[in-house]
Amino acid sequence: TPSPKVIRALSELPARLLQRYPDPLATGFRRAAAKLHGLEPEQVVATNGGDELLRLAITTFVDPGTPIGIATPSYGLYSILAVIHQTPLSIVALTEAWEFPEETAIRWNEDGAQLALITNPHAPSGALAPLGAIGCLAATFRGVLLVDEAYVDFVDPALEHDATTLLGRYPNVLLLRTLSKGYGLAGLRLGYGLGDAGLIAPILGKTKDSYNVGALAQRLGAAALDDIEYSKASWAYVRKERALLADALTGLGFGVEPSQTNFVFATPPRHAGAQMARALHIELEARGIYVRWFDEERLRDRLRISVGTSEENTALVKALREIV
Repeated sequence: TPSPKVIRALSELPARLLQRYPDPLATGFRRAAAKLHGLEPEQVVATNGGDELLRLAITTFVDPGTPIGIATPSYGLYSILAVIHQTPLSIVALTEAWEFPEETAIRWNEDGAQLALITNPHAPSGALAPLGAIGCLAATFRGVLLVDEAYVDFVDPALEHDATTLLGRYPNVLLLRTLSKGYGLAGLRLGYGLGDAGLIAPILGKTKDSYNVGALAQRLGAAALDDIEYSKASWAYVRKERALLADALTGLGFGVEPSQTNFVFATPPRHAGAQMARALHIELEARGIYVRWFDEERLRDRLRISVGTSEENTALVKALREIV
């Protein structure tokens, strides 16, 4: 749920805030994000959800008809945006362990990609690529490397995974962050990009819409970032429930991928049959329990299950036990 500071800020918003256009540069929010990550405001751009940053990156850095690099499977919007931009994809398949093949950046370079989009932690597997792997891609790739970190808030702190440490070494790295998941503010539609000031400048000053982030989103987003301790407690709760859910699914015979996100990627027991994932998706939906099933290569035999509250997770496991 959103931070109490966000709720309080919402109740205290003056009516006049709605009478005027918002700050086109979202200065207050960018300062809050820069402070949180130890960067300068010039290294931050606020966007209408993380998805807008994807579109802006393509608009800013990709000539129509020039390839965009991706590693599959990945977020489906990447390919949709490529079609809209009338540009092809340079596709590299992830390994069975959801890792980047050694030739990934080389392939993108050979195809002439100007931008590459990767998700880390990965969706839907939940796997986390280490910073060294991301750095190797950035060092070899000749274009802009956008790292979609929509789920990074749920990474185990013991791993000390902080991709902002790459920004000083690799001026071609652009990080995507969102308040939709880790801060419980999906309805606010607020995200932001982090990168070298030279990378952020053309997005901030040329390609983004004049008033792309509303005044309410700017004010409430800054309040959320200012209450980071509350959010950290929420992330810790998700990690605890994630571990319990994974253990419960394993006990039912499911294969569960290691996850650093707010979901787990689970394969039904072998004895249940090859079509069991799809069947489970349908049966759970009939019971009012919603999980994700992907009609895609390499994904059809598994389910992506979001980590809910303790009560929700218990209900899910109970239903699966009855069905399986």
